[in-house]
Amino acid sequence: MRSFNLFGRLSSAFQDYPSLSKIIVVSTISGGSLIAYVEANTNNGVKGHVAHADAITSNDAHGIASSPVVPKKKKVVLLGTGWAGMSFLKNLNNPTYEVEVVSPRNFFVFTPLLPSVTCGKVEPRSIVEPIRNIIRKKNVDISFSEAECFKIDSENKKIYCRATINSNSKGEEEFLVEYDYLIIAVGAQVNTFNTPGVEENCHFLKEIDDAQKIRKNVIESFEKASLPNLSDEERKKILHFVIVGGGPTGVEFAAELHDFVNQDVVKLYPMVQHFVKITLLEATDHVLNMFDKRITNFAEEKFGRGGIDVKLGSTVTKVGDNEISTRARGNGGPTSTPYGMVLWSTGIGPRPLIKEFMKQIGQGNRRALATDEWLRVEGFDNIYALGDCATINQRKVMEDISEIFKKADKDNSGTLTVKEFQEIIDDICERYPQVELYLKSKQVRNIFDLLKEAKRDAAKESIELNIEQFKSALSTVDSQMKNLPATAQVANQQGAYLAKCFNRMEECEKNPEGPPRFRGTGRHRFHPFRYRHLGQFAPLGGEQTAAQLPGDWVSIGHSSQWLWYSVYASKQVSWRTRALVVSDWVRRFIFGRDTSGI
Repeated sequence: MRSFNLFGRLSSAFQDYPSLSKIIVVSTISGGSLIAYVEANTNNGVKGHVAHADAITSNDAHGIASSPVVPKKKKVVLLGTGWAGMSFLKNLNNPTYEVEVVSPRNFFVFTPLLPSVTCGKVEPRSIVEPIRNIIRKKNVDISFSEAECFKIDSENKKIYCRATINSNSKGEEEFLVEYDYLIIAVGAQVNTFNTPGVEENCHFLKEIDDAQKIRKNVIESFEKASLPNLSDEERKKILHFVIVGGGPTGVEFAAELHDFVNQDVVKLYPMVQHFVKITLLEATDHVLNMFDKRITNFAEEKFGRGGIDVKLGSTVTKVGDNEISTRARGNGGPTSTPYGMVLWSTGIGPRPLIKEFMKQIGQGNRRALATDEWLRVEGFDNIYALGDCATINQRKVMEDISEIFKKADKDNSGTLTVKEFQEIIDDICERYPQVELYLKSKQVRNIFDLLKEAKRDAAKESIELNIEQFKSALSTVDSQMKNLPATAQVANQQGAYLAKCFNRMEECEKNPEGPPRFRGTGRHRFHPFRYRHLGQFAPLGGEQTAAQLPGDWVSIGHSSQWLWYSVYASKQVSWRTRALVVSDWVRRFIFGRDTSGI
């Protein structure tokens, strides 16, 4: 009985105080060890969704009880529980806000491991974390509603929601939520490019339900192909897996499926293994276009050696019940190929809520919500958008070039010296990050060299630029502007950034810390959001992974696979999911993949 109480107390301690757990060591069957270290949340004071009661104070002189006046909290409504929403919740620690989370799912999904779920390498529950587990540890008043927002009324600061859970009441339950600040982090949906038959016949890989459906379909395909009453042609059709899209998701699923066939199917379904065919269709010239060419070439060569049929320059025109139609680039005509399963992974598009909201605010011709550098939806001070549903519309230097010149020309001489430009260059680079990218791309050592190049035709030996020469020096700077990729890494950083802004909102209202306003006076409240790329991985199967890290560092092979294990273990949002994921990896090494299809 004592041991039971001891273990119960230990369990409660680790759940309530995750800071007690800092290091986890994962021993592998090869005798090595992998260490993943993550800072745990140390905010363990008042639990999430705190019920606030009025404090009663006694007056010693008169014995009269009174309640102090509590200022009304500002209402923050968060739409979505993906990477951006989860990161915002985990980093928000300002108790002066009342936060309501609205999402059709009550959990967070570690999406980079979805391909691992499709073939039984990782269990579905190992990569999901209940949102209530995250908010209960916060000292902020947070509530959650499992519902879907279907309309945003920005004029009246309201959103219209519809419950997604079944109830006994007649009809669909709809309700209103008012807000002071609205944070839109609903993500995106798969872009079908209006290709006929995609919605009806293809699998997607955006949610945990998608991964489970694919896993069940893969197992059922092998079971069906093993039936004795089928011909060889029927088996070939059933076991023909087609992946449309050569991005990270498509490539990783192809690699996972190939490993499953070569490591497990050969043992469990030996009679049908030679009927399996994996085809990867990519409309451009290469797979993994966002990676270094060395990684792209290695991936294509490895897939070719492994028997994965990679067809480049191949566009899908139609997906029928049993055949997929493609057209090769150039003079190639349309061809139709029988298939057993198709995974569609060709990019993302806006959800219906975002489409409707963009029409309301005059952004109907865009692919995502346009925000400024502080993640505010253009035209609104109280609506923010982050993650896959939004894109930052970086302001161009040439739009403000005259105001920049006036700010720098402090003596109003009509010319700009090197010293004057050096005094303001840091503020310019912070407000317009494309300037810094331009200097790096031109390999300009300092500002003097840049201004000297613009002054090369002038008669004076001293470096002084007028407004026209200054415009000439920065005329091509805006060509360095690029949209951020729609990745978990970007959304995670945006959520953390916005939470820090809300944590310091009152302080920065009084003492702004951002760059100066070139069109106006004073400074911006906050520093603008800056994405810091930490690298990217592309698992290629066979315990080999391609890693591209900052500084043009590229690594391909087994060592990168262990780095992938370490990083993905450390990036889990809780010690519970971290332990589950690592145990799944160990289980797979020892016992193989789970092929139950459940």
